Amino acid sequence: MKRLIVAVSLATLLLVGCGEKPSDVKVEPILQIGNSLEFFALNDQFGKEYQLSSDTKKIIFAFEQEPAHSVNDYLVTKPASYLVDNNTVFVADVSAAPALIRNMFIMPGLKDFEHSVLIFEDSYSAAPFRYGVGEDSIVVVSLDNKEIINVEKIIPTKEALAQFIEGK
Repeated sequence: MKRLIVAVSLATLLLVGCGEKPSDVKVEPILQIGNSLEFFALNDQFGKEYQLSSDTKKIIFAFEQEPAHSVNDYLVTKPASYLVDNNTVFVADVSAAPALIRNMFIMPGLKDFEHSVLIFEDSYSAAPFRYGVGEDSIVVVSLDNKEIINVEKIIPTKEALAQFIEGK
């Protein structure tokens, strides 16, 4: 019985203690018109670093689970090159998930996708991007030579995503 209590206590500490805690420090919001994303670099779901090129015209941000699932559900219906062909990247923030869950379930699940998913794995790098935007929506950013020219929140529907990505 004593071993069971110790095991349950240890498991609870692991699950509770493995999540990232958001910083209480005020951050400067990045997703604002006129800001440059020259510095922007993230790893994709395979650990490969991605840096924006001057050809990148659009970024889709999903800061919560439901919007991320909506984007992925849409993208799996498209060819693997769909994002690249449309000069678009997709960024998912998985930093709120406990590290154990993230490493055992989320990251392996993301590797099943043919499309690239750039990942915020820690809350500290995600915070300036999350700050001041609707986290429960999909946030879409339009770029011109790595400079933000528009930031919008959209409802995660196939039509809205197609319109943003394809410019229809």
